[in-house]
Amino acid sequence: MNDTKSLQHPLPVPRREARGLQTAMFDAVRKLAPRHMVRNPVMAVVWLGTLVTAVATLAGWAQPGFGWAVTGILLITVLFGNFAEALAESRGRGQAASLRRARQDLMARRLDPAGRETGVPAAELRPGDLVVIEAGQPVPADGEIVEGLATINEAAVTGESAPVLREAGTDRSGVIGGTQVLSDRIVVRVTAEPGHSFLDRMIALVEGSNRQKTPNEIALGILLGVMTLSFLIVVVTLPFIAGFVGVPVNVVLLVALLVCLIPTTIGGLLPAIGIAGMNRALQANVLAKSGKAVEVAGDVDVLLLDKTGTITHGDRQATAFHALAGVDAAQLRQAALLASLADPTPEGKSIVRLARGKDETLDGPAGAHFVPFSAQTRMSGVDLPGGRSIRKGAMDAIARHVQAQGGAVPTELEVRASSVARKGATPLVVSDGRHVLGVIELSDVIKHGLKERFARLRAMGVKTVMITGDNPLTAAHIAAEAGVDDYIAEARPEDKLARIRAEQAGGRLVAMVGDGTNDAPALAQADVGLAMNAGTQAAKEAGNMVDLDSDPAKLLAVVEIGKQQLITRGALTTFSLANDVSKYFAILPALFAAAIPQMAALDVMRLGSPASAVLSALIFNAIVIPLLIPLALRGVRFKPSGATQLLRNNMLIYGVGGVVLPFIAIKLIDLVLSALFTL
Repeated sequence: MNDTKSLQHPLPVPRREARGLQTAMFDAVRKLAPRHMVRNPVMAVVWLGTLVTAVATLAGWAQPGFGWAVTGILLITVLFGNFAEALAESRGRGQAASLRRARQDLMARRLDPAGRETGVPAAELRPGDLVVIEAGQPVPADGEIVEGLATINEAAVTGESAPVLREAGTDRSGVIGGTQVLSDRIVVRVTAEPGHSFLDRMIALVEGSNRQKTPNEIALGILLGVMTLSFLIVVVTLPFIAGFVGVPVNVVLLVALLVCLIPTTIGGLLPAIGIAGMNRALQANVLAKSGKAVEVAGDVDVLLLDKTGTITHGDRQATAFHALAGVDAAQLRQAALLASLADPTPEGKSIVRLARGKDETLDGPAGAHFVPFSAQTRMSGVDLPGGRSIRKGAMDAIARHVQAQGGAVPTELEVRASSVARKGATPLVVSDGRHVLGVIELSDVIKHGLKERFARLRAMGVKTVMITGDNPLTAAHIAAEAGVDDYIAEARPEDKLARIRAEQAGGRLVAMVGDGTNDAPALAQADVGLAMNAGTQAAKEAGNMVDLDSDPAKLLAVVEIGKQQLITRGALTTFSLANDVSKYFAILPALFAAAIPQMAALDVMRLGSPASAVLSALIFNAIVIPLLIPLALRGVRFKPSGATQLLRNNMLIYGVGGVVLPFIAIKLIDLVLSALFTL
């Protein structure tokens, strides 16, 4: 994954990492406070066991050397668990520091109802206020452009140095407080209350203060808590059971047995895995409003993807005019030009350029009324003085319009449109009153490498559905070339919502991407809604993720991040539980072998002495946590495959490996300790 666009930090990488490690070490000690430890039942039990062994050693219930060694190892185990969480949090704080520099105390030029400007602090702005921003000035608050267009530097938020264009009346009208206007003049309507801006929410999220545990994380936490309670009951009752056979059990050994049996490894790493999942999303320049959104992305069954900008580059350009029989080519060009003069979309501007390039010089006549494009009508145009009505749009929409005017649709139109569609281009039909004039050919290019990514998703069991306003022929051609599983042609906003509800009614989780106000209902309905940073405020509020790069194809990366988080948690949980089997064979013989010689048969590792066995198991239990921290933060690398294959690989690598590795490591540690005891 490319991290070059991730949020920047002024310190060099080595210094930044050193400072992060130092901060995490201090935080690991600070987290020993009881109010923090109770949030993690497994590590809280280890911390309580540390105190019990310290008291037992002071009271003379254990040999001082052995007792203090156990106490020290247990304390280190707790600190390592705290360090894993603190290290993940420190990365978020480093990112938050760069965001705070963008959220400085700003001044705004607020417009009153009479249109007069007043200088006010940005903190006094309220939703609905209008502010004027010119070249060289920072954006004082989150909002939407209602007048003008400008290039804006969003590097403070996205880390991307290239300026972006934001324009009123389009789906790329949103601006963020703290970014810089580089050109022109815009009027912005404020949409966020002070303290609830986009940057404020980002800072809170990356610092972890608003991190909510995911359902899977909560369920796993409950399971670990129940396991810990069960082993605690077993260990507490063990002295009474041993008393019936006359076997005294030392309290320090009991604590050691408990710590080795409970799942301390995953207990120490679980918070770090959750935080790291959100950090990995942010490194991909995706702001997840909660950890739940990242994890749900890993369980997604269906992806709804807009064609334009996601599957194709989204830069559809008019490449040709196709006049119908009996229609002069100049008449078609002139009508297309007039219908597009007030069209702010890239397609509309490209039609004007193509017509101008063929020596068309018409301008909009006085009294002309321009009709903007809408997703409901799927056409736009102009009404001219004298009752002349020119329209351009989808073939079915123009056909209905012409028929409503009392005209007829020539049979040649379908042939022309189908010819354009079979090439993968989009046909736009032009009409003048009740007469159809011809077809405009709009061409786009499929993004490189998407077919392979769709194949990866298919291997993971994720179905991809392309949504487009194109006619079925064009949609079928693009879908086949891109490699998506299904498509919805001539789609309206309500069609997206209906498809999401239909998939969810079948028990499937759905993800989609959107940037416009008309996408907001579908984004809110989807299980994972990825909104574009450049989109409208309504879309960003409705989605549970925001892509800072405004790249619709980022949804594919989000799914892979979610899959990786789920696999990482599952792999480390498997490894942790498998560890307990090996530690059982190390500790239990040490407890009873002296009093019950038959128990020596369980000492399959032939450890040097009971004390060495206990210390070896505890040392391994402690050091395995920091050894796994990089894996927890980076995530387990995975290849796209089905659930059965993933489970098989998980059990083979982390299950079998989790049983075998402790046997080897504990035996090696025992050899070292035995040599030291001999010396």
